[in-house]
Amino acid sequence: MKKIGLKIIGILIISIIVLQSTTVMAVSSEQVQLKNEQDKIKNDKKQAEAELEEVQIQKSETVKQVEELSNQIADYQSQIDELDDKITILNSKISEAEANLKKTQEDYTKQQKLLEARLVATYEAGETSYLDFLLSSDSIIDLISNYYLVAEVANNDTELLEKIEKQKQEIEQSKKTLETSKKELDSSKASKQGISVQLQAAKNEKNGQVAKLSQDEKQIQQHIDELRQASAQIEKELQAAQKRYEAQIKALEKKNNSSSSSAGSSSSSGSSQASGSGTLRPPVNGGPITATMQYSDGSYHGALDYGVPVGTPVYAAADGVVIKTANLTTSYGTYVVIQHAGGLQTWYAHGTSGSIIVSPGQTVSRGQQIMKSGSTGNSTGPHLHFEVRVAPYNYNTCRVDPRKYF
Repeated sequence: MKKIGLKIIGILIISIIVLQSTTVMAVSSEQVQLKNEQDKIKNDKKQAEAELEEVQIQKSETVKQVEELSNQIADYQSQIDELDDKITILNSKISEAEANLKKTQEDYTKQQKLLEARLVATYEAGETSYLDFLLSSDSIIDLISNYYLVAEVANNDTELLEKIEKQKQEIEQSKKTLETSKKELDSSKASKQGISVQLQAAKNEKNGQVAKLSQDEKQIQQHIDELRQASAQIEKELQAAQKRYEAQIKALEKKNNSSSSSAGSSSSSGSSQASGSGTLRPPVNGGPITATMQYSDGSYHGALDYGVPVGTPVYAAADGVVIKTANLTTSYGTYVVIQHAGGLQTWYAHGTSGSIIVSPGQTVSRGQQIMKSGSTGNSTGPHLHFEVRVAPYNYNTCRVDPRKYF
């Protein structure tokens, strides 16, 4: 009986050991499986992150390519505009040269006929000479009078010959100038044709790259393109405005130079204002900066955007002369351009329609209200678009970070 009890206890102990071993093996197997799944998830995550990073890199490269092509297109267009201006000037020069040539030839023909008539008259007079004419005088008074007439005729003959010779030289020079202008015109037209081909190729390539962008990126790119096109047109208008308000701008420069001299004499350092020294004040009081010189996708913005509500007062960043105002439904929308001393320009865009309270040619003071912010033109929401430009005001290279001057 005792032996049977021992056997039963032994069997129970063996069963427990076997059961524990099986349980341990099952747990270990489950842990291995879980670890494998965890490792797989980690690998999948790493792979996904790598793919995402690659997509972001590719997106960034595409955006960069689009921006580079946009700059290239703008450069080509600028070259074409310059060539168009040159062609216009050359056409004007050619027309003027042709008119001058025609007039000179007409004068030359007229003088030539006079000379021929003079020679015929001399020939018909036969052997009669100036001396015979003088000796035929009846008195000393006739002699003096005849001598005067002979001298006048001789002078007229000399002047006529000199005038004809000068006209011949002028005709030859006009012909050379005309020929040179025509050759230059042909060369300019050929250059324009070549650049136009490059421009079209760049536009086609850009369209292909733009097709790869996301919808948000396309909207941003459209915004950039519209601003670029509008700015190119505005630049031409501003050049005319600067000439129109030249007196006010010179007065502003003079006032600024005088103020700088006074400040320099009373300052221990004697240094003039530099970047970041407060040359400009922010155009609005408060409001977060929602976009800087670069958009979040890496494309060039060239301005600061202030996220302020519609109707927020907008102030002149420094003393200046208003050289442009407009209320557009596209691009910059309602905007103001102010010319400051030292070649600086400030641009305030997307204001509330009809809110501009200054006019071109008006001199404004630092901190003076010029309009109210809004969301006009190509705008995705209420904000103020603020640009600072430096001479020579080329859209691609002249826009600088406004924060350098705050």
